[in-house]
Amino acid sequence: MVYVFLADGFEEVEALAPVDILRRGGVEVKTVGVTSKTVCGSHGIPVVCDTETGEIDFSDAEGIILPGGMPGTLNLEKSETVNAAIDFAATRGKLIGAICAAPSILGKKGLLEGRNVTCFDGFEKYLYGAKLSSLPAVRDGQFITARGAGAALDFGFLLLAAIKDENTAQELRRGMKYV
Repeated sequence: MVYVFLADGFEEVEALAPVDILRRGGVEVKTVGVTSKTVCGSHGIPVVCDTETGEIDFSDAEGIILPGGMPGTLNLEKSETVNAAIDFAATRGKLIGAICAAPSILGKKGLLEGRNVTCFDGFEKYLYGAKLSSLPAVRDGQFITARGAGAALDFGFLLLAAIKDENTAQELRRGMKYV
């Protein structure tokens, strides 16, 4: 199971494009409402999540995903459940994906030191000790980070390759005409 945390003010494309790609690729994904079951994105698009933070058990987690957006990233960062999920995934070597401003949450927790990462311009200052990449999306071990909304598909395919395999991701890329 991959949990995608959505808080009010999340960037819609950064959340839903990876969810779509992972589900097309055969990965079980649940969207988790942090601020409520219906969460409103940064562009006014309401999304009804599969579940809420009080209803999840991380024991089946293969990974977690943190979309960016403002104030979505700040709302994720102040959630005890999101922080517990990050800690759970980090200590158990589970996949952690973060895009746009959301890598700053991981950086502030000291999880990105020495890792190759990327983020939205202006948030680099929070990636303490990380090696900054100019790639749209980058994987370093259990961490996958991406620059922003324009990199959402690259982010999704990189997540799929990490969870399933590169061949599955490439086949889906071709099927979606994203080659």
